Amino acid sequence: MTQSFFQTFILLILVTDPFGNVPLFAAALKDVPVQRRPRIVVRECAIAFLLLLVFMFFGQHFLAALHLSPVALRIGGAVILLIIAIRMIFPHPDGVLGRSEGGEPFIVPLAIPALAGPSALATVLLFSSGSLAETMVHVAALAAVGVVWLAVFLSAERLQQKLGPQVMTAFERLMGLILTAMSVEMLLGGIREFVQTL
Repeated sequence: MTQSFFQTFILLILVTDPFGNVPLFAAALKDVPVQRRPRIVVRECAIAFLLLLVFMFFGQHFLAALHLSPVALRIGGAVILLIIAIRMIFPHPDGVLGRSEGGEPFIVPLAIPALAGPSALATVLLFSSGSLAETMVHVAALAAVGVVWLAVFLSAERLQQKLGPQVMTAFERLMGLILTAMSVEMLLGGIREFVQTL
């Protein structure tokens, strides 16, 4: 059970990439008054957490409504993870999520897609197929990840200033490498499941 919690926690940290999103949060909040920034961070993290929680519990119903198999979702999610991981390793000038508009951010781009993006949604949908005990472990892991989001983003500006852009870039690329390996493993697992159904 502890191993499952740890694996889920690490996977969600890698998928949502809070440390890699520090520059995005800092850039999105630069025009917002300093005293209002913590409230926006808490609000955006709460929106992302609730969305991922809804997908975790109602993922199977979502799949059934669209006539999708868990294997197809696993393979599709692995492909999305792989693309995100590659963009983390070889960053685009506009960032992984593209350009963000000025002003106070609301839901986009911080809650969605920075935290609850396609790869994160696909990942938590996979967690909805387990037993009740497993689902509770996944919920606990998601809650722990939410705490990490808050800790990282509430101190985003100080973290970026202390570590510097080079360290942040190196850390993001390291997370991209780990996520690449995990996405390939997920892809191979999905292919094995598909072959067994033939």
